[in-house]
Amino acid sequence: MLYSLYELNHLAVSPLRAAALFNGAMLRLPFNPVSSTNIGRNAAAAADVFETVTRRYRKPEWNLPWTAVNGAPVAVRAKPVFHGNWCTLLHFERDEAALERARGEPNRDPKVLLVAPMSGHYATLLRGTVEAFLPDHEVYITDWTDARMAPIFTGRFDLEDYVDQIMRMLRRIGPGAHVVAVCQPGPAVLAAVSLMSEENDPATPASMTFMGSPIDARKSPTTPNKLAEERPFAWFERNMIHTVPALYPGVFRRVYPGFVQLASFLGMNLERHLDAHGDYFSNLVKGDGDSAARHREFYDEYLSVCDLTEEFYLQTIRDVFQEHKLPRGLMRWRDREVRPSAIRATALMTIEGELDDISGIGQTQAAHDLCNAIPDSLREDYVQPGVGHYGVFNGKKFRTEIYPRLKSFIRRRRAAQRVKSQA
Repeated sequence: MLYSLYELNHLAVSPLRAAALFNGAMLRLPFNPVSSTNIGRNAAAAADVFETVTRRYRKPEWNLPWTAVNGAPVAVRAKPVFHGNWCTLLHFERDEAALERARGEPNRDPKVLLVAPMSGHYATLLRGTVEAFLPDHEVYITDWTDARMAPIFTGRFDLEDYVDQIMRMLRRIGPGAHVVAVCQPGPAVLAAVSLMSEENDPATPASMTFMGSPIDARKSPTTPNKLAEERPFAWFERNMIHTVPALYPGVFRRVYPGFVQLASFLGMNLERHLDAHGDYFSNLVKGDGDSAARHREFYDEYLSVCDLTEEFYLQTIRDVFQEHKLPRGLMRWRDREVRPSAIRATALMTIEGELDDISGIGQTQAAHDLCNAIPDSLREDYVQPGVGHYGVFNGKKFRTEIYPRLKSFIRRRRAAQRVKSQA
Protein backbone atom coordinates (compact mmCIF):
# COMPACT_ATOMS: atom_id res chain seq x y z
CA MET A 1 0.00 0.00 0.00
CA LEU A 2 2.78 2.48 0.89
CA TYR A 3 4.51 1.93 -2.44
CA SER A 4 1.29 2.59 -4.34
CA LEU A 5 0.63 5.74 -2.33
CA TYR A 6 4.15 6.92 -3.05
CA GLU A 7 3.63 6.45 -6.79
CA LEU A 8 0.20 8.15 -6.66
CA ASN A 9 1.79 11.13 -4.95
CA HIS A 10 4.31 11.43 -7.80
CA LEU A 11 1.48 11.33 -10.32
CA ALA A 12 -0.57 13.87 -8.37
CA VAL A 13 2.17 16.49 -8.29
CA SER A 14 3.30 15.98 -11.90
CA PRO A 15 1.03 18.79 -13.25
CA LEU A 16 2.42 21.15 -10.60
CA ARG A 17 5.96 20.11 -11.48
CA ALA A 18 5.30 20.79 -15.18
CA ALA A 19 3.85 24.19 -14.27
CA ALA A 20 6.93 24.97 -12.18
CA LEU A 21 9.21 24.10 -15.11
CA PHE A 22 7.20 26.31 -17.45
CA ASN A 23 7.03 29.24 -15.01
CA GLY A 24 10.75 29.03 -14.25
CA ALA A 25 11.61 29.07 -17.94
CA MET A 26 9.27 32.03 -18.63
CA LEU A 27 10.61 34.02 -15.69
CA ARG A 28 14.19 33.62 -16.95
CA LEU A 29 13.53 34.73 -20.53
CA PRO A 30 15.81 37.72 -21.22
CA PHE A 31 13.01 39.75 -22.87
CA ASN A 32 10.73 39.24 -19.84
CA PRO A 33 10.97 42.52 -17.86
CA VAL A 34 10.37 40.62 -14.61
CA SER A 35 13.50 38.45 -15.09
CA SER A 36 15.85 41.17 -13.85
CA THR A 37 13.80 42.06 -10.77
CA ASN A 38 14.22 40.65 -7.29
CA ILE A 39 10.67 39.27 -7.34
CA GLY A 40 11.28 37.54 -10.68
CA ARG A 41 14.56 35.96 -9.57
CA ASN A 42 12.99 34.71 -6.32
CA ALA A 43 9.97 33.29 -8.13
CA ALA A 44 12.16 31.53 -10.70
CA ALA A 45 14.38 30.10 -7.96
CA ALA A 46 11.34 28.87 -6.02
CA ALA A 47 10.01 27.13 -9.14
CA ASP A 48 13.41 25.48 -9.67
CA VAL A 49 13.60 24.23 -6.08
CA PHE A 50 10.03 22.86 -6.25
CA GLU A 51 10.80 20.98 -9.46
CA THR A 52 13.99 19.59 -7.94
CA VAL A 53 12.41 18.18 -4.77
CA THR A 54 9.40 16.66 -6.58
CA ARG A 55 11.21 15.16 -9.56
CA ARG A 56 11.34 11.42 -10.22
CA TYR A 57 15.05 10.62 -10.30
CA ARG A 58 16.06 7.89 -12.72
CA LYS A 59 19.23 5.82 -12.76
CA PRO A 60 22.07 8.27 -13.55
CA GLU A 61 24.50 7.88 -16.41
CA TRP A 62 28.19 7.31 -15.73
CA ASN A 63 29.33 10.29 -17.81
CA LEU A 64 33.00 9.27 -17.77
CA PRO A 65 33.93 9.56 -21.46
CA TRP A 66 37.64 10.06 -20.87
CA THR A 67 40.45 10.15 -18.33
CA ALA A 68 43.82 11.91 -18.24
CA VAL A 69 47.05 9.89 -18.23
CA ASN A 70 50.26 11.92 -17.94
CA GLY A 71 48.25 14.93 -19.04
CA ALA A 72 46.98 13.24 -22.22
CA PRO A 73 43.28 12.45 -22.77
CA VAL A 74 42.39 8.77 -23.03
CA ALA A 75 38.92 7.72 -24.17
CA VAL A 76 36.89 5.50 -21.81
CA ARG A 77 33.75 3.45 -22.34
CA ALA A 78 31.74 1.49 -19.77
CA LYS A 79 31.57 -1.97 -21.33
CA PRO A 80 29.46 -4.80 -19.84
CA VAL A 81 31.63 -7.94 -19.70
CA PHE A 82 29.27 -10.13 -17.69
CA HIS A 83 25.49 -10.17 -17.43
CA GLY A 84 23.53 -11.90 -14.70
CA ASN A 85 19.96 -11.57 -13.48
CA TRP A 86 21.11 -9.54 -10.53
CA CYS A 87 24.40 -7.96 -11.50
CA THR A 88 26.22 -6.63 -14.54
CA LEU A 89 30.00 -6.42 -14.40
CA LEU A 90 31.14 -3.21 -16.06
CA HIS A 91 34.68 -2.70 -17.32
CA PHE A 92 35.74 0.91 -17.84
CA GLU A 93 37.71 0.13 -20.95
CA ARG A 94 40.36 2.68 -21.84
CA ASP A 95 41.63 3.25 -25.39
CA GLU A 96 44.74 1.05 -25.48
CA ALA A 97 46.47 2.97 -28.26
CA ALA A 98 45.99 6.33 -26.53
CA LEU A 99 47.07 4.81 -23.22
CA GLU A 100 50.27 3.42 -24.72
CA ARG A 101 51.07 6.77 -26.37
CA ALA A 102 50.54 8.58 -23.05
CA ARG A 103 52.74 6.13 -21.15
CA GLY A 104 55.31 5.27 -23.79
CA GLU A 105 54.88 1.59 -22.90
CA PRO A 106 52.21 -1.16 -23.03
CA ASN A 107 49.44 -1.13 -20.44
CA ARG A 108 50.30 -3.19 -17.36
CA ASP A 109 47.93 -1.55 -14.89
CA PRO A 110 46.50 -3.71 -12.08
CA LYS A 111 42.91 -4.91 -12.33
CA VAL A 112 40.61 -3.55 -9.62
CA LEU A 113 37.08 -4.72 -8.84
CA LEU A 114 35.04 -2.06 -7.07
CA VAL A 115 32.15 -3.74 -5.26
CA ALA A 116 29.45 -1.11 -5.09
CA PRO A 117 27.05 -1.05 -2.16
CA MET A 118 23.61 -2.54 -2.62
CA SER A 119 21.96 -0.31 -0.05
CA GLY A 120 19.48 1.86 -1.90
CA HIS A 121 21.72 3.78 -4.33
CA TYR A 122 22.95 2.87 -7.78
CA ALA A 123 26.57 1.98 -8.50
CA THR A 124 26.95 5.44 -10.05
CA LEU A 125 27.26 6.73 -6.48
CA LEU A 126 30.89 5.64 -6.92
CA ARG A 127 31.44 7.77 -10.02
CA GLY A 128 34.09 9.82 -8.20
CA THR A 129 35.77 6.64 -6.96
CA VAL A 130 35.93 5.22 -10.48
CA GLU A 131 37.21 8.54 -11.82
CA ALA A 132 40.09 8.53 -9.33
CA PHE A 133 41.11 4.95 -10.18
CA LEU A 134 40.90 5.28 -13.97
CA PRO A 135 44.30 6.80 -14.81
CA ASP A 136 46.24 4.00 -13.10
CA HIS A 137 44.01 0.88 -13.06
CA GLU A 138 41.85 -1.41 -15.15
CA VAL A 139 38.60 -0.64 -13.34
CA TYR A 140 35.67 -3.03 -13.02
CA ILE A 141 32.51 -2.39 -10.97
CA THR A 142 29.45 -4.36 -9.89
CA ASP A 143 26.27 -2.75 -11.26
CA TRP A 144 23.50 -4.31 -9.17
CA THR A 145 19.97 -4.77 -10.52
CA ASP A 146 17.17 -2.62 -9.14
CA ALA A 147 14.76 -5.13 -7.58
CA ARG A 148 11.68 -3.29 -8.86
CA MET A 149 12.94 -3.89 -12.39
CA ALA A 150 13.39 -7.65 -11.93
CA PRO A 151 10.30 -9.67 -12.94
CA ILE A 152 9.02 -12.05 -10.30
CA PHE A 153 10.07 -15.07 -12.41
CA THR A 154 13.72 -13.94 -12.05
CA GLY A 155 13.65 -15.59 -8.65
CA ARG A 156 15.11 -14.72 -5.27
CA PHE A 157 18.30 -12.87 -4.42
CA ASP A 158 19.67 -13.01 -0.89
CA LEU A 159 22.97 -12.40 0.91
CA GLU A 160 24.33 -15.82 -0.08
CA ASP A 161 23.55 -15.08 -3.73
CA TYR A 162 25.38 -11.77 -3.29
CA VAL A 163 28.50 -13.59 -2.05
CA ASP A 164 28.19 -15.97 -5.00
CA GLN A 165 28.05 -13.05 -7.44
CA ILE A 166 31.24 -11.52 -6.01
CA MET A 167 33.11 -14.81 -6.50
CA ARG A 168 31.79 -15.06 -10.07
CA MET A 169 32.96 -11.51 -10.83
CA LEU A 170 36.45 -12.19 -9.47
CA ARG A 171 36.69 -15.36 -11.55
CA ARG A 172 35.54 -13.44 -14.62
CA ILE A 173 38.30 -10.84 -14.11
CA GLY A 174 40.91 -13.52 -13.42
CA PRO A 175 43.97 -14.04 -11.21
CA GLY A 176 45.84 -11.14 -9.67
CA ALA A 177 42.88 -8.78 -9.25
CA HIS A 178 42.46 -6.39 -6.34
CA VAL A 179 39.00 -6.06 -4.76
CA VAL A 180 37.73 -2.90 -3.06
CA ALA A 181 34.52 -3.14 -1.01
CA VAL A 182 32.84 0.21 -0.48
CA CYS A 183 30.62 0.34 2.62
CA GLN A 184 27.84 -2.28 2.80
CA PRO A 185 29.46 -5.14 0.81
CA GLY A 186 32.37 -5.52 3.25
CA PRO A 187 31.09 -8.64 5.07
CA ALA A 188 30.05 -10.31 1.81
CA VAL A 189 33.39 -9.60 0.13
CA LEU A 190 35.30 -10.89 3.15
CA ALA A 191 33.16 -14.03 3.05
CA ALA A 192 33.83 -14.48 -0.69
CA VAL A 193 37.60 -14.11 -0.30
CA SER A 194 37.54 -16.50 2.68
CA LEU A 195 35.78 -19.18 0.66
CA MET A 196 38.05 -18.73 -2.37
CA SER A 197 41.16 -18.83 -0.19
CA GLU A 198 40.03 -22.07 1.43
CA GLU A 199 39.58 -23.61 -2.03
CA ASN A 200 42.95 -22.28 -3.27
CA ASP A 201 40.99 -20.69 -6.10
CA PRO A 202 43.45 -19.17 -8.64
CA ALA A 203 41.17 -16.12 -8.92
CA THR A 204 41.53 -15.32 -5.19
CA PRO A 205 42.36 -11.58 -5.18
CA ALA A 206 45.87 -10.34 -4.51
CA SER A 207 44.52 -7.71 -2.12
CA MET A 208 41.27 -6.69 -0.51
CA THR A 209 40.35 -3.24 0.77
CA PHE A 210 37.39 -2.39 2.96
CA MET A 211 36.18 1.20 3.11
CA GLY A 212 33.69 2.22 5.82
CA SER A 213 32.31 -1.33 6.05
CA PRO A 214 30.27 -2.92 8.87
CA ILE A 215 32.56 -5.92 9.35
CA ASP A 216 31.67 -5.85 13.06
CA ALA A 217 28.76 -3.49 13.68
CA ARG A 218 29.06 -3.97 17.45
CA LYS A 219 32.01 -1.58 17.56
CA SER A 220 31.28 2.16 17.99
CA PRO A 221 27.59 1.64 17.13
CA THR A 222 26.01 4.46 15.13
CA THR A 223 22.35 5.47 14.93
CA PRO A 224 21.55 2.94 12.14
CA ASN A 225 23.35 0.19 14.12
CA LYS A 226 21.36 0.96 17.25
CA LEU A 227 18.08 1.02 15.33
CA ALA A 228 18.80 -2.41 13.87
CA GLU A 229 19.56 -3.85 17.31
CA GLU A 230 16.74 -2.17 19.25
CA ARG A 231 13.96 -3.18 16.86
CA PRO A 232 12.91 -6.85 16.77
CA PHE A 233 13.39 -8.67 13.47
CA ALA A 234 9.60 -8.91 13.04
CA TRP A 235 9.39 -5.11 13.07
CA PHE A 236 11.55 -4.92 9.93
CA GLU A 237 9.47 -7.62 8.24
CA ARG A 238 6.27 -5.79 9.09
CA ASN A 239 7.26 -2.17 8.43
CA MET A 240 10.12 -2.08 5.92
CA ILE A 241 8.92 -4.52 3.25
CA HIS A 242 6.43 -3.46 0.57
CA THR A 243 5.05 -4.75 -2.73
CA VAL A 244 6.15 -3.33 -6.09
CA PRO A 245 3.12 -1.80 -7.86
CA ALA A 246 2.03 -2.50 -11.44
CA LEU A 247 4.06 0.36 -12.92
CA TYR A 248 7.25 -1.72 -12.88
CA PRO A 249 8.47 -5.05 -14.35
CA GLY A 250 8.94 -6.36 -10.81
CA VAL A 251 5.24 -6.04 -9.99
CA PHE A 252 4.22 -8.17 -6.97
CA ARG A 253 7.85 -8.58 -5.84
CA ARG A 254 8.35 -7.88 -2.13
CA VAL A 255 11.10 -5.31 -1.66
CA TYR A 256 12.72 -2.83 0.67
CA PRO A 257 12.00 0.34 -1.35
CA GLY A 258 14.81 2.75 -2.08
CA PHE A 259 12.63 5.71 -1.13
CA VAL A 260 12.27 4.28 2.40
CA GLN A 261 16.06 4.04 2.71
CA LEU A 262 16.41 7.56 1.33
CA ALA A 263 13.92 8.90 3.87
CA SER A 264 16.03 7.34 6.63
CA PHE A 265 19.23 8.94 5.32
CA LEU A 266 17.57 12.33 4.91
CA GLY A 267 16.09 12.12 8.40
CA MET A 268 19.51 11.47 9.95
CA ASN A 269 20.83 14.80 8.64
CA LEU A 270 17.62 16.71 7.91
CA GLU A 271 18.95 20.11 8.98
CA ARG A 272 21.98 19.74 6.72
CA HIS A 273 19.83 18.90 3.70
CA LEU A 274 17.41 21.76 4.42
CA ASP A 275 20.35 24.15 4.67
CA ALA A 276 21.74 22.82 1.40
CA HIS A 277 18.47 23.51 -0.40
CA GLY A 278 18.28 26.93 1.23
CA ASP A 279 21.75 27.71 -0.10
CA TYR A 280 20.68 26.36 -3.50
CA PHE A 281 17.75 28.80 -3.54
CA SER A 282 20.03 31.70 -2.57
CA ASN A 283 22.59 30.80 -5.22
CA LEU A 284 19.89 30.69 -7.89
CA VAL A 285 18.66 34.14 -6.86
CA LYS A 286 22.23 35.52 -6.90
CA GLY A 287 22.97 33.89 -10.24
CA ASP A 288 25.78 31.74 -8.84
CA GLY A 289 25.52 29.08 -11.50
CA ASP A 290 28.61 27.11 -10.46
CA SER A 291 27.38 26.54 -6.88
CA ALA A 292 23.88 25.68 -8.10
CA ALA A 293 25.32 23.19 -10.61
CA ARG A 294 27.36 21.46 -7.87
CA HIS A 295 24.20 21.16 -5.75
CA ARG A 296 22.26 19.63 -8.64
CA GLU A 297 25.10 17.24 -9.47
CA PHE A 298 25.20 15.91 -5.91
CA TYR A 299 21.44 15.59 -5.39
CA ASP A 300 20.77 14.15 -8.84
CA GLU A 301 22.86 11.21 -7.64
CA TYR A 302 21.85 11.19 -3.98
CA LEU A 303 18.11 11.22 -4.70
CA SER A 304 18.32 8.43 -7.30
CA VAL A 305 17.46 5.24 -5.46
CA CYS A 306 16.79 1.58 -6.19
CA ASP A 307 15.00 -1.22 -4.35
CA LEU A 308 16.44 -4.25 -2.55
CA THR A 309 14.85 -7.68 -2.52
CA GLU A 310 13.03 -8.63 0.67
CA GLU A 311 15.28 -11.61 1.31
CA PHE A 312 18.55 -9.71 0.83
CA TYR A 313 17.51 -6.83 3.07
CA LEU A 314 16.13 -8.96 5.88
CA GLN A 315 19.05 -11.41 5.84
CA THR A 316 21.47 -8.49 6.01
CA ILE A 317 19.60 -6.97 8.96
CA ARG A 318 19.63 -10.29 10.81
CA ASP A 319 23.10 -11.63 9.95
CA VAL A 320 25.14 -8.41 9.86
CA PHE A 321 23.43 -5.97 12.21
CA GLN A 322 21.55 -8.10 14.74
CA GLU A 323 23.34 -11.42 15.12
CA HIS A 324 26.80 -10.25 13.92
CA LYS A 325 27.45 -13.67 12.43
CA LEU A 326 30.73 -12.93 10.64
CA PRO A 327 32.71 -11.59 13.64
CA ARG A 328 31.19 -14.27 15.89
CA GLY A 329 32.30 -17.06 13.56
CA LEU A 330 28.71 -18.09 12.75
CA MET A 331 28.38 -17.00 9.11
CA ARG A 332 27.68 -19.73 6.56
CA TRP A 333 27.42 -19.86 2.77
CA ARG A 334 25.56 -22.76 1.16
CA ASP A 335 25.97 -24.68 4.45
CA ARG A 336 29.72 -24.03 4.45
CA GLU A 337 31.41 -22.27 7.32
CA VAL A 338 32.94 -18.91 6.42
CA ARG A 339 36.44 -18.77 7.90
CA PRO A 340 38.41 -15.52 7.42
CA SER A 341 41.34 -17.27 9.11
CA ALA A 342 41.73 -19.23 5.84
CA ILE A 343 43.02 -16.07 4.13
CA ARG A 344 46.82 -16.13 4.09
CA ALA A 345 48.13 -14.62 0.85
CA THR A 346 45.62 -11.80 0.19
CA ALA A 347 46.83 -8.42 1.47
CA LEU A 348 44.39 -6.46 3.65
CA MET A 349 43.76 -2.72 3.89
CA THR A 350 41.04 -1.04 5.96
CA ILE A 351 39.97 2.59 5.57
CA GLU A 352 37.67 4.49 7.92
CA GLY A 353 36.44 8.06 8.28
CA GLU A 354 36.87 9.87 11.58
CA LEU A 355 33.34 11.32 11.40
CA ASP A 356 31.55 8.34 9.84
CA ASP A 357 27.99 8.23 11.18
CA ILE A 358 27.06 5.03 9.31
CA SER A 359 29.98 2.67 10.07
CA GLY A 360 31.68 3.79 13.27
CA ILE A 361 35.40 3.66 14.01
CA GLY A 362 36.54 0.08 14.55
CA GLN A 363 33.82 -1.62 12.52
CA THR A 364 36.04 -1.88 9.43
CA GLN A 365 39.27 -2.39 11.39
CA ALA A 366 37.69 -5.56 12.80
CA ALA A 367 38.72 -7.31 9.57
CA HIS A 368 42.28 -7.41 10.87
CA ASP A 369 41.23 -9.41 13.95
CA LEU A 370 39.25 -11.89 11.86
CA CYS A 371 41.98 -12.39 9.24
CA ASN A 372 44.55 -13.52 11.79
CA ALA A 373 46.60 -15.63 9.33
CA ILE A 374 47.59 -12.69 7.14
CA PRO A 375 51.20 -11.62 7.83
CA ASP A 376 51.72 -8.15 9.29
CA SER A 377 53.68 -7.20 6.18
CA LEU A 378 50.47 -7.56 4.14
CA ARG A 379 48.30 -5.36 6.37
CA GLU A 380 47.52 -1.67 6.41
CA ASP A 381 44.99 0.43 8.32
CA TYR A 382 44.14 4.08 7.79
CA VAL A 383 41.68 6.47 9.45
CA GLN A 384 41.06 9.67 7.49
CA PRO A 385 40.61 12.72 9.72
CA GLY A 386 37.73 15.08 9.06
CA VAL A 387 35.53 12.97 6.77
CA GLY A 388 32.21 11.23 7.23
CA HIS A 389 30.85 8.17 5.48
CA TYR A 390 30.58 9.65 1.99
CA GLY A 391 34.03 11.25 2.24
CA VAL A 392 35.66 7.82 2.70
CA PHE A 393 35.18 7.07 -1.01
CA ASN A 394 34.44 10.42 -2.66
CA GLY A 395 35.36 14.07 -2.53
CA LYS A 396 38.57 16.10 -2.23
CA LYS A 397 40.10 14.26 0.73
CA PHE A 398 39.45 10.92 -0.94
CA ARG A 399 41.26 12.08 -4.08
CA THR A 400 44.19 13.78 -2.35
CA GLU A 401 44.73 11.69 0.81
CA ILE A 402 42.92 8.33 0.72
CA TYR A 403 43.32 7.30 -2.91
CA PRO A 404 47.13 7.84 -3.05
CA ARG A 405 47.51 5.48 -0.07
CA LEU A 406 45.23 2.90 -1.65
CA LYS A 407 47.06 3.16 -4.97
CA SER A 408 50.42 2.67 -3.21
CA PHE A 409 49.04 -0.34 -1.28
CA ILE A 410 47.90 -2.04 -4.52
CA ARG A 411 51.19 -1.26 -6.29
CA ARG A 412 53.27 -2.68 -3.43
CA ARG A 413 51.23 -5.87 -3.41
CA ARG A 414 51.58 -6.30 -7.16
CA ALA A 415 55.34 -5.73 -6.96
CA ALA A 416 55.65 -8.33 -4.20
CA GLN A 417 53.72 -10.84 -6.32
CA ARG A 418 56.05 -10.27 -9.27
CA VAL A 419 59.13 -10.83 -7.12
CA LYS A 420 57.61 -14.03 -5.75
CA SER A 421 56.73 -15.35 -9.21
CA GLN A 422 60.27 -14.68 -10.49
CA ALA A 423 61.96 -16.36 -7.51
